Amino acid sequence: MRLYISADMEGTAGVASWTQVDPKNTTEYPYYRRCMSLEVRAAIEGAREAGVTGVLVNDSHSAMRNVLWDEMPEDVRMIYGNRKPLSMSEGASGGFGAAFFTGYHAGAGEADGVCEHTYSPDTIYGVRVNGIRCSEALLNAAVLGVEGVPVVLITGDRTTVEGARVHLPWITGVAIKESIGRFAADSLSPVEAQRRIREGARAAIERLSEARPFVFEPPIHLEIDFVSTQNADFAELIPGVERIGGRTIHYVHDDYRVVFRLFMAALRLGGAANAPV
Repeated sequence: MRLYISADMEGTAGVASWTQVDPKNTTEYPYYRRCMSLEVRAAIEGAREAGVTGVLVNDSHSAMRNVLWDEMPEDVRMIYGNRKPLSMSEGASGGFGAAFFTGYHAGAGEADGVCEHTYSPDTIYGVRVNGIRCSEALLNAAVLGVEGVPVVLITGDRTTVEGARVHLPWITGVAIKESIGRFAADSLSPVEAQRRIREGARAAIERLSEARPFVFEPPIHLEIDFVSTQNADFAELIPGVERIGGRTIHYVHDDYRVVFRLFMAALRLGGAANAPV
């Protein structure tokens, strides 16, 4: 069985600030980049103990050039680099038997979530699909769901894990830290976090028969609340998008793949409005 992994960084053990996950930071980032990589490796090792063979890792943080190759098993494939059409869900297809989300974080506006945001804290204030407030985990799980792939493991802070279980009750969650507001956490050590992730990954694959793909039923209504009206000014230029508030747009379609691509286009076009005037 092949496994898909979307690897983020804010949910890594010990991480409690943007500085620690900012590639421009030359002090803390290199250390936490390695911690992130070792957590991904732990998930792979646990999955392989349960019978997984092929693995594809999609680096999903910031510029998406974080996971260290020298910490990966030599036969793992990895999608590296940014500006990918499907971003954190790039490479997702029906060729996988299951998916893992490692190092994930809470969605924008969730209390007690370390570095909480949804794709871009400078652009996105909130996202709803069919009235459900969505984190990155839920948005990405639905991409995999369209392809018939269930997400069976998520790692990060407790708020992230509990939030995922609301809509993916079968998921195995590994809570490696307790958030104390947005910029502090009570965390396991990196070594202990890696041990628990390995155990959780093995258990998640062993319980695969209990899981199912997550899908939104059509018609699929997407609403995006932007941080500023200027973001909505740009996003509403997309054909089919309706401006329903000062900083809110709406879009509807029966195919979630189309909806997600619209979300990515609105995110990037809306973000372009943040450039200095």
